Amino acid sequence: MINEKYEKLIQYLKELGSVAVAFSSGVDSTFLLRTAHNVLGDKAIAITVRSLSFPQRELSEATAFAKQEGVRHIIVDSDELSIEGFSQNPANRCYLCKRELFSKMKDIALTEGIAYIIEGSNVDDDGDYRPGLLAIAELGIKSPLRQAGLTKAEIRQLSRKAGLSTWDKPSFACLASRFPYGERITPERLRMVEAAEQFLLDMGFRQVRVRFHGNVARIETEPDGFDAIMDAKARRQIYEKLKQIGFTYVAVDMQGYRTGSMNETLDL
Repeated sequence: MINEKYEKLIQYLKELGSVAVAFSSGVDSTFLLRTAHNVLGDKAIAITVRSLSFPQRELSEATAFAKQEGVRHIIVDSDELSIEGFSQNPANRCYLCKRELFSKMKDIALTEGIAYIIEGSNVDDDGDYRPGLLAIAELGIKSPLRQAGLTKAEIRQLSRKAGLSTWDKPSFACLASRFPYGERITPERLRMVEAAEQFLLDMGFRQVRVRFHGNVARIETEPDGFDAIMDAKARRQIYEKLKQIGFTYVAVDMQGYRTGSMNETLDL
């Protein structure tokens, strides 16, 4: 079954002819870029958006991978906080951002003579509140992994088979997703979240989020992370560092890490 989906993906990419991959260096977009480049060669390029809500480590990984693979890589700067309404963090924040970013990518693709923009959402993304998918549909952006019916687990499996180091990379979402809807997003707050999460990653945490609640940092982590955070020395280090970053209080979410936790307040 998974091989049939993979063949369907390859055939779909061939039909597109030339593509620009919206490349974030995550599991899905890395697999999509590798596959597109294998199928289309130089007719597959990568576009990465550099912004405050995209951590520097992810940009560095995207740049390194594109260079390693010999893929032409275009980096476009974006100031999502200048998008009308974005910084107020409404429930359709992701729609506003995706609409702006993919419009810029379409302009680049037109200049480069590329037929289609493609992005890495998979069929599992259909199960959560993702207003960004509406913007993708409106702009005619293609989603080959969803088209092929691939799940996240299958993409990880195929990535491992292809020798991609990202096969077991933790899931990531833009830093703006760390804020409850209605909580204002500012450059300083984005930097606080990035610094806090980077500190935890440097400590050895893998799947972790630092949610921003005013002067409170709410940490979501995996079961292994709970074990680590119970160590008195680790707790002290985390508290002192996050306080230095700008938080007054540091809390651990008892439910642990889960995708879309900020959507739990929405009446869907």
